[in-house]
Amino acid sequence: MSQDLDLSEVEIEGPDLTYYQTQILESEARFTVTEASTKAGKTFSHIWWLFKKAHGGYEQVKEGWHYWWVAPVYGQAEIAFNRMKRKVANNPLYKVNLSKLSITTPLGTIIEFKSAQDPDNLYGEDVHAAVFDEFTRAKEEAWYALRSTLTATKGQCKLIGNVKGKSNWGYRLALKAKAKEDNYEYFKITAYDAVAAGILDLEEVEQAKKDLPEAVFNELYLAEPSEDGSNPFGIDFIRACIRPMSTDKPVCYGVDLAKYTDFTVELGLDGEGDTAHFLRYRKDWKQTEESISRLPDLPTAIDSTGVGDPIVENVQRKRKKTEGVKFTSQSKQQLMEGLAVGIQSGLLGYPPGIIVDELEAFEFVHTRTGVRYSAPAGVHDDTVCALALAYSKWTAARVKKKVKIGKL
Repeated sequence: MSQDLDLSEVEIEGPDLTYYQTQILESEARFTVTEASTKAGKTFSHIWWLFKKAHGGYEQVKEGWHYWWVAPVYGQAEIAFNRMKRKVANNPLYKVNLSKLSITTPLGTIIEFKSAQDPDNLYGEDVHAAVFDEFTRAKEEAWYALRSTLTATKGQCKLIGNVKGKSNWGYRLALKAKAKEDNYEYFKITAYDAVAAGILDLEEVEQAKKDLPEAVFNELYLAEPSEDGSNPFGIDFIRACIRPMSTDKPVCYGVDLAKYTDFTVELGLDGEGDTAHFLRYRKDWKQTEESISRLPDLPTAIDSTGVGDPIVENVQRKRKKTEGVKFTSQSKQQLMEGLAVGIQSGLLGYPPGIIVDELEAFEFVHTRTGVRYSAPAGVHDDTVCALALAYSKWTAARVKKKVKIGKL
């Protein structure tokens, strides 16, 4: 490979870019921070920018220079790698390393796709330009590490991602860029910008607005942060419902069964909606089934997804008021939205500790198939699911009670 190779021999025709993509990519700021709607073309355009940088499209390059694409987890980095790989797969001048997620260009520059999951793995290299994809979903320590790799080279970095509330480091960095601090420039792309540019369909955006909770839509499509980030309940509302464990008897139960390294959680609510029974444990299936079967035969919802089916069936032989609930993206969204209403209306009560911790960590995440409600990677959500299941039974009983009273 030669740094004197004529670029025209290897150049791949550039894509048609929208006005806002062009503005971001051609910014002379060393660091650009872009908060954008989902599916607005931010990933696509920045893949092209990094590719062009590594080919000397913006300045002279030298053999051995490194260019990084950094994403929160390996799978996301791999998606970007595969998209670039497809563009050069049939060109023998490129060397593609599948195990290292790297592409060596004919000029000898190296484009690498990295995970930010372990920030320590990002230190050490001198990087001449980088893209930090979905930076708001990564650890702040990863940004420290990536920033250090650009020190010797004075390289550029473009940070792109969805909005994730006001309590994370990404929001603070965006404020820095908005304030036009030296070397920073801020950009914002909404779904309606993408509609105007012909990337998104207006009807689809309006349908998403109808389908999604307002806070979810505002963050994912309008790039407007909510006070509590992607938490669907609201931190202040969660804390307002903290009360001592009830000494009254439960009137209903919710049970979330353990999967892999998770916990099984039994949670019962009393007539006032306060937590009156709470067990969180790891046991074998036989012991788990026995523990649930010992609960009073009151309205109970159990997560029957996957391995939960046989346990629910066995429990139902002993407890006639037990219902199995299969978690799908739709059913879980409905449960969590119902729980959010209960928490924000002050109808629920729970003691401080693990329940509060998991509620505060809970979040919504946008995927290709819709909105997924879950805990962040490495955090459990068993108590949240059990509470949501119990609350669904509690509200059902409350509605029935109101109907009976109405007939008197």
